[in-house]
Amino acid sequence: MSLAPLYAKAAVGAVLPRRGSGLPADEVVRDDVLVDRGHVAEYARVCGFALSDTLPLTYPHVMGFALQVELMARRTFPLPLPGLVHVRNRIVATRAIDAGELLRAAVHAERFVAHPKGAQVDLVTSISVEGSLVWSGRSTYLARGATPPPGAISAAADELPDVSDEPVAAAWRVPADAGRRYAAVSGDVNPIHLHPLAARAFGFPTAIAHGMWTAARAVASLQGRTDDAVAYDVEFRKPLRLPSRVELRTRRVDGGWDLGVAGRVEHLRGTLRRSA
Repeated sequence: MSLAPLYAKAAVGAVLPRRGSGLPADEVVRDDVLVDRGHVAEYARVCGFALSDTLPLTYPHVMGFALQVELMARRTFPLPLPGLVHVRNRIVATRAIDAGELLRAAVHAERFVAHPKGAQVDLVTSISVEGSLVWSGRSTYLARGATPPPGAISAAADELPDVSDEPVAAAWRVPADAGRRYAAVSGDVNPIHLHPLAARAFGFPTAIAHGMWTAARAVASLQGRTDDAVAYDVEFRKPLRLPSRVELRTRRVDGGWDLGVAGRVEHLRGTLRRSA
């Protein structure tokens, strides 16, 4: 599904006064969602997952992202969508999700906090089956130069483990069209990912890869070596310019893995752990 109309709406709304200073209290909900197996297969190919009857760990983020954009495109949302930077993502899966299950997807916003560079907010996605939560994702976005609400707490500055001293587990050549290919399966048509000229308009010298593509590609490399009940926490560091060659490094730890993706600079740090 393309989110281009919502991005266009958000671009227009960005120049209009916001109609609220706090986060909206409502959720954006989709009931009785049945995934398209063909779409899941294409997502798996783009991100490097093996084909399976269960959803890739990061696939529900695509379902929730459409609802995130719908919420953030509203004028009642206190931060303009254009310019928001995805800085961290946390996923907790309680079990594997079969591609044939009927799902309920819901998104809400929380933790509107201060950041040294502006303000930060979390968009939380919940995926349920028959009333039971099976997957949750917390996407943290930074709005540079934005003003947090009065009395807002400061964002936590914890960093994930560094694995740069570990041996290379895999190396990937990321082609120039990686952003367009991921946009086609995720609906995320932010222009910074699609073409160098569009990226330059936002201050990037080339198009850059989606952070969630990098996160998906990294966890796909560990497919079959993790539990179905798992917590995945990733911190996005420097943008991954397209095209690039990058390396994945991993460290086996009790209960899971530490991992990192880097080329000339560090792009991602992550942890993968059994969830309680």
